[in-house]
Amino acid sequence: MSNIVPLISSGTAGPLGVLHLPRLWLKASLGAAGKLHSDYPAIGAGYDQMVLDGLGIDKGDFEAFISGSKPSYVELENWILEQKGGSLDQDAVDKLNAAIAGYIHADATRTGILEAAGRPDDGTIKDAVNLNNLDDWATFHAAEIK
Repeated sequence: MSNIVPLISSGTAGPLGVLHLPRLWLKASLGAAGKLHSDYPAIGAGYDQMVLDGLGIDKGDFEAFISGSKPSYVELENWILEQKGGSLDQDAVDKLNAAIAGYIHADATRTGILEAAGRPDDGTIKDAVNLNNLDDWATFHAAEIK
């Protein structure tokens, strides 16, 4: 498989407790290796940038670390801790996690994702994390299963 759909949810956190960070690591790592599905940015402007901003990590530094070191997930978390003097500001992490969990897509985005996934828009799924999961699963199915 040369074009991998990143199937780690934005609702997943690693040991540091930062939502979306495992997905950002996966996407950036796949992008650096030239293996990321073309529908996905390695480091995008949405949740990816929210995480970098929320942690106070420069995008260029992050990108260079991923490309140059090809770190495991634990190595990435250790690098982040080094950048932050050994610990994270828990209030900043809580605020970031709340912003990720509480993000709501625009109606047109929601409708498009649900339509592509084959699910009626009955108003029960509004949060971006679950909508993005459905989008990933539909993209994976279309690219790899059919």
